[in-house]
Amino acid sequence: MATADVLLHPVRMRILQALFDADPLTTGQLRERLPDIPPATMYRHIAVLVDAGVLEVVDERRVRGTVERSYRVHQDQGAIDPAAREAMTRDDHRRAYTTFAASLMGDFDRYLAHPDADPHRDGLVYRQAAVWLTDDEFTAMVAEIEHAVVSRIGNTRDGGRTRRVVSLVVVPDTPLTPPGPATATRPPTG
Repeated sequence: MATADVLLHPVRMRILQALFDADPLTTGQLRERLPDIPPATMYRHIAVLVDAGVLEVVDERRVRGTVERSYRVHQDQGAIDPAAREAMTRDDHRRAYTTFAASLMGDFDRYLAHPDADPHRDGLVYRQAAVWLTDDEFTAMVAEIEHAVVSRIGNTRDGGRTRRVVSLVVVPDTPLTPPGPATATRPPTG
């Protein structure tokens, strides 16, 4: 698995998102999907991802005297190593989350900028909810969510399917008061 520094760069994150659950893509195809990234920047970040083992070359062919490579995400390397995640400082997490949130905003803005975007028809969803869970219930819930998503990763493009990006953020809600038994309060009189 890769380190946070490799995966949580804004440009590299967008390259990975373009390749997640997609057919292998060439640099040219990636540039079509991510036209705002300058070519030199794209090539540099692809090289970093290949050197780190996050991307693998699945095909090479000669095109007008150059070698065109097709890339895909090496599935075992597309996430931050648990030990590396555990070693991250609070500032590392803040930087990583900022990169992640900025990437989500970029995806959202690109979607809305498309002339055919119709949030209702396209099933755009963004929600937040607070739930009270024991550690075991929380672990079970995360496993259920991961299973719901991962079990569909192998779906192919056929059958009228639309590629959708699913993101998950879970943030513990720090209580403002120490935990204790719930107490009833009386409504004010007056």
